[in-house]
Amino acid sequence: MAYRFSIILAGILAAFGFLTFHLYQLQLVKGGYYLARAQAEVSGSGNASANRGAIYFTDNQGNELPVAVNQEVPLIYAVPTAIKDPATAAVAVAPVLNMSSTALQAIFSQKTSYALLAKGVSQSVADKILALNIKGVVADYVPQRFYPLGAVASQVLGYVGPSASSDAQVGHYGVEEYYNSFLQGATTGTNAGQGGQDLALTIDPNIQIECEKVLEKYIKIAQAASGEFIVEDPNTGAILAMGQLPNFDPNNFAQYPLTDFLNKNVQNVYEPGSIMKLMTMAAGIDSGAITPDTTYTDHGYKNIDGVHITNWNLTIHGPYGPGTTMTQVIEHSINTGAIWAENQTGNSTFLKYVKLFGLDQKTGIDLPGEVAGSVTQLTPTAPQVDWDTAAYGQGISMTPIELVQGISAIANGGLLMRPYLNVTQHPKVIRRVISSSTAALVTQMGVDAVDLAQVANINGYSLAGKTGSAYVPNPAGGGYLQELDDSYIGWGPTTNPRFIAWVRLNHVSVNSLAEESIVPAWREIAQWLINYYSIPPNRTTKDVIPNCKNLICSG
Repeated sequence: MAYRFSIILAGILAAFGFLTFHLYQLQLVKGGYYLARAQAEVSGSGNASANRGAIYFTDNQGNELPVAVNQEVPLIYAVPTAIKDPATAAVAVAPVLNMSSTALQAIFSQKTSYALLAKGVSQSVADKILALNIKGVVADYVPQRFYPLGAVASQVLGYVGPSASSDAQVGHYGVEEYYNSFLQGATTGTNAGQGGQDLALTIDPNIQIECEKVLEKYIKIAQAASGEFIVEDPNTGAILAMGQLPNFDPNNFAQYPLTDFLNKNVQNVYEPGSIMKLMTMAAGIDSGAITPDTTYTDHGYKNIDGVHITNWNLTIHGPYGPGTTMTQVIEHSINTGAIWAENQTGNSTFLKYVKLFGLDQKTGIDLPGEVAGSVTQLTPTAPQVDWDTAAYGQGISMTPIELVQGISAIANGGLLMRPYLNVTQHPKVIRRVISSSTAALVTQMGVDAVDLAQVANINGYSLAGKTGSAYVPNPAGGGYLQELDDSYIGWGPTTNPRFIAWVRLNHVSVNSLAEESIVPAWREIAQWLINYYSIPPNRTTKDVIPNCKNLICSG
C-alpha cells in the first residue's frame, strides 16, 4: 500500500514540476513574444475585427456579392528585448521596409517588448523579412477590413477605422457606422468575443456600377463639379443603387478629404427646381383645386413683392398665352403655371401636402447622419413670393432621398414608403399622400412631358419624368451663384413601375440646358435598367408626339 502511494506521489510531483517549467517558459522565456504578438494584433486590427460580419450586395437574381470582408494582411513588428545586435539588424531590415537604418537601430535598442514597424505591407515584403531570420523581427498576419470593389458605393458602405475613444476599430460613415454593433458583435461584458453578423444590402452591384459609369461620363461632358444618383424600387422603397462622385476608396480612406465621406444623398439638402412642379400639381389636383386640363393665361412673367419672376425660356419662346393647361405647364416646365396652380390650391393646403410628401422630415433610411429638408420659410406671415418660388422648387430645400421618396409616392399610386438598404427589412408604408387617381393623373402628365420632349423617351415604353434646374445658393453672401444644379427624375414603365431613378449634376454652366446635360444621362440609365430587368414593352404603338427637335420642350 505504501509502495503504491509513493508512486502516485512521485507522479503528482513530476506533473507539477512540468507545469511549473512550462509556466516559466511562457511567462519568462517567451513572455515577451506572446505579449508582442498580442500587442501586434491590437495595433493591426483592433478589437473583434477578425469576427466583424461581412457586407454583401444583392443582384436581381438574389445572388450575393461580398463588398466588405476581413482578410489577413502582413504586419511587421519588433521585440527589441530579443534583438541581440540592434545595429546589424537595422542595416538588414532598413532596405526591405524602406526605412532609415539609424531610426531602426534606435527602435531596436529600446528596452521594450513591442514596436510596430509596418502594417499592411505586401506579401513579398513579409517574405523578405522572414528570409532574414532575425530573432526579434517578426512578420505576422492580422485581420483587416477589405473592400473588393474599391471606391464603388463608398459613401453607402463607409469604412472601418480607429475609434476616437478606444483601441477598437469601428465603422465610420455609411452602413459600417449605422450597423456597427450588428457587424462587430459583442466586445465587452459576458459575451465579449462573440462574432458579428453578416449584412446583406438591397444595392444591386450591377446597377450600382453602371450608374457610376454613366455619372462619370456626363460629369465630364457637362464639366460639372460633382454628381449624385439614386435608383429605387418605388413600390417597396428598396434602394437599388446610390452613389456620388467624387467618391473614395475605403481601403485607403486616410488619403481622402473628410468631405468625400459625406453621403450627399442623405446628408445634404438642395433646391430641386422644376421637379417640385410634379408635387405642386399633385397637391392642386388631390385637393380639387385644379385638374390636368385646367387652363390659365400665361404672360411669361409675374411681379410679386417687388420680385420679377419669369419663365425659364421666356426670351426664347415668349408667353404661352391664354388656354395654357396644367399638363402643358409640366410639359414645358412653366414657372408661372406652377405659381398659378399653387395660388389656386392655397398656401395652407399647399403646405399640408408638402409635409405629407415628407419634405420637412427625415425618411428613416438606415444610414447615419440623415438630415431633413427645410420649409421653415413657408409660414402664414411669409411674403407670397416665398410660396410662389417654392411652387417651382426654388427657395425650398430637401435631401435627394426625400425628393425620391416623395416622387415615388406619385409613381406607386399615392403611398409614401420608407426607403431602406437592409434586405431583412420589410416594405413599410408611412402614409397615403394622394389618392391613386391623383397619382395616375400626375403620372400621365409626366408621361406627356417625356413624350413631347423626346429626349428621355424610349420606344415601346411609357416613362414619366421631370427635369429640375435650380440656381445654386451662395453659401457666403446669400442669394445665388451663376451656376445650376441640373437634375432629372423619372420612373417606368408607368403601368407597373419597376424603378425610379434620380440623377444630378452640380455646378454646371447657366448656359447649359437640362435636356442636353442631365436628361441623356437619365435615359442611358433607364435604357440599361429596362434591358437588365428584361422588361417587356408596354406600348404597342409609338404613342408619342412627333419630332420636337426645333422646339425647346423642357426646363
